[in-house]
Order: sequence, then C-alpha cells, then structure tokens
Amino acid sequence: MPTVTPLFDISELTENSAKGIELNQRKLFAVCRQGRIYLYENRCPHKGVPLEWLPDTFLDVEKQFIQCSTHGALFTIDKGLCIAGPCAGASLIPVSYEIIDGQLCIPE
Repeated sequence: MPTVTPLFDISELTENSAKGIELNQRKLFAVCRQGRIYLYENRCPHKGVPLEWLPDTFLDVEKQFIQCSTHGALFTIDKGLCIAGPCAGASLIPVSYEIIDGQLCIPE
C-alpha cells in the first residue's frame, strides 16, 4: 500500500478559497470550487514562478479564476487551463490526492 502524506484538514478550505502548501520544498495549492477541491503545483507555466499575490491569495478579485501574480495570467479552476496571458493554452500541473479521515493527502 503506498504511503500518503496529509497536507491539511479539508475544513480549512472553504468554498471559493485557496490554500498554499509547502512540503519538502515542493509548492502546491488547493482551491475549493462548488464543493470540489482542485490541487495543483504552485508554478506558472510561463516563467515557473509561484502564483500567489500574498499567502493563500491565488484567485482573481471575482474568485472565478486562478491568477498569476507576476503576469496576470488567468487559469480555469477546474482544469488549470490558461485562458488569458502570456501562457494562453498552457496548463497548471494537477496533483493527485485522496481525502482520508478529513485530511487532504498526497501519495509519496
């Protein structure tokens, strides 16, 4: 059975919010949208820079898209697809996860 690492309690992630996670120098972030959680690598496909403006601030003002703080690129929450900005057509890297006993966990 593969080992899993818990990242956070899912109760910490409310609807239309995001949360940054750092695990052994790996940067990730999670977004909750319509009751679903999406987990991505915290790296813009354009320059490889972290996306957030401030800690846990990954979404645009209307909370409709993930927005890169460096170039303003917009990504869909459900697919991580860039729809506007210098990396249009590129995608964020999704990360597989499991929810175990209320904890969002990733396989190791």
